[in-house]
Amino acid sequence: MMKYFGTDGIRRIANTELTPELVYKVAKAGAYVLSKHLNGKSPTILIGRDTRISGTLIEAAMTAGFLSYGANVKLIGVIPTPGVAYLTKKLKADASVVISASHNAYDFNGIKYFSNLGMKIPDEIEAEIEEILDSGDIEKLTAKGSKIGVSEIREDLLDEYLYFFRKNFEDYFEENDFDDFTVAIDTANGATSVIADKVFTALGIKHYILNNTPNGTNINDNCGSTHMEMLQNFVVTNKCDIGIAYDGDGDRCLAVNDRGEIIDGDIILSLIGSAMKKKGELKNNAIVATVMSNLGMKKFCEGNDINFVETKVGDRYVLENMLKNGYNLGGEQSGHVIFLDYNPTGDGILTSLMLIKTIFDSGKKLSELQKIINIYPQVLINAKVDSNKKYDFDKNPEIVNAIEKLNEEFDGNGRVLIRPSGTEPLVRVMIEGENQEYITKKAKEVADLIEEKLK
Repeated sequence: MMKYFGTDGIRRIANTELTPELVYKVAKAGAYVLSKHLNGKSPTILIGRDTRISGTLIEAAMTAGFLSYGANVKLIGVIPTPGVAYLTKKLKADASVVISASHNAYDFNGIKYFSNLGMKIPDEIEAEIEEILDSGDIEKLTAKGSKIGVSEIREDLLDEYLYFFRKNFEDYFEENDFDDFTVAIDTANGATSVIADKVFTALGIKHYILNNTPNGTNINDNCGSTHMEMLQNFVVTNKCDIGIAYDGDGDRCLAVNDRGEIIDGDIILSLIGSAMKKKGELKNNAIVATVMSNLGMKKFCEGNDINFVETKVGDRYVLENMLKNGYNLGGEQSGHVIFLDYNPTGDGILTSLMLIKTIFDSGKKLSELQKIINIYPQVLINAKVDSNKKYDFDKNPEIVNAIEKLNEEFDGNGRVLIRPSGTEPLVRVMIEGENQEYITKKAKEVADLIEEKLK
């Protein structure tokens, strides 16, 4: 396990744990590693951020580190993560950085590096950056004279990202009559607040915008994809056809149907994947998902002759599998959905437009359309354990026996998944089955057993 980088870059409390001094060093070390892989060339790096109050602080420290090493920087300002990924590739930049803590509260912030292809950098590159960070050589990596880097403010590049949506969707929405279709959008007071309204207005889609006034501290605050109650009520009260909820950095999207019920990433993937298959657009006839995806999704794919490909949890593992095997659709239950024909990262706005297209083409309400997939009740309980023992659950005979017994009992109509947390002293117990009350009881029993044996 790395000291600084986690499963999604570096993420800490801003200005106390993620200090300007640390950020400066992360930038300097990153610029050095990038330069090494570019045979000594000074890299050009894009920086985008979400709406957190600490965003400009982290951006300033990051910029200083890059310039001090000799890298050049383009500052895009507030923009969704997928917008940065798209622009990195389009502008042929050498790399990019997103300053965001995604769905976390405003006092957190984070740093995510992207490669020149608009993808999260591999673990090996993160390890190289860490090695330099702790080597004591940081201050030696200092440009002098004309070698010092320069920065430029390029907030106009947000329009390029808007054009991406117009180019890919304008014709469709002009050719179809959407006069009676209404969308409610919750931007979580986050990065999509600067562009979602522009996209839906440009495409002529009738919409309401909620939680679209960021003030630096209200990002994800009882809104967005982690708190959907307001959106659910709004959709029902205002008789909307669909509600869309983005997260803080705009790389994920969940939905609300016309009855106010939540539609998660598994349902979104299933509906869009099925529609793509019918049009002959689903490459290698497969959807890539993770081990946390609902059993109902797996059964839906099997019943509709779609290959269900399973990976470890994390959108980077979904993407790796897609690239390796030539697939073009994948994602997670959380709403990270990757359409590889468009962008190599999850894109909330793109996902919502693809879902709206799927609903409209079906001629049905979303609440009707979703009936093609039967989602199993699912429960997730965290067992608190000794941090040094969290990977030992499968070595304890009593725990293994309890899991095997339950899986035998389910006989294909339920399952038990045990997964240690990558960052906390927890073992996650996830059970799916046909009866919510029963699986909740069983999950509690398994979690209690794990806590007892691994304390």
